[in-house]
Amino acid sequence: TGTAALELRERGGRFALATMCIGVGQGIAIALERV
Repeated sequence: TGTAALELRERGGRFALATMCIGVGQGIAIALERV
């Protein structure tokens, strides 16, 4: 999520989505919004 937040700032974006694979069919995602 730190990389996604950094890219938001550098590219001037508004939204970012970070996904992480845990394995065995499990995963997690986080949506970030720059305000």
